[in-house]
Amino acid sequence: QVQLVESGGGLVQAGASLRLSCAASGRTFSSFTMGWFRQAPGKERELIAGIRWVDRSTVYADSVKGRFTIFGGNAKNTIDLQMNNLKVDDTGVYFCAAATALGGQYNKWGQGTQVTVSA
Repeated sequence: QVQLVESGGGLVQAGASLRLSCAASGRTFSSFTMGWFRQAPGKERELIAGIRWVDRSTVYADSVKGRFTIFGGNAKNTIDLQMNNLKVDDTGVYFCAAATALGGQYNKWGQGTQVTVSA
């Protein structure tokens, strides 16, 4: 059963902005961290941005630092990803994920939302 749902993807030109959203759906759960992953065509899935709920500290992949910002919502299990100055290499399927154990791996996943950036 899907417990995280992403939205906000689309087709944009390089330099444009998008804001992705993720919210819990279905059965409730507790998360310690949440993050956004990206799977580009022909590439492995990678962590783009993560947020720790206890203090809302964040981490970013080097490729998106200064361009993307992850936000934790007032409600738990809700996050956004503000993506600015999009590049063609940002193209991929973006997945929302959550880790339900302290220091544990991401084990809750959304279905993904497609982001396509054209030159």
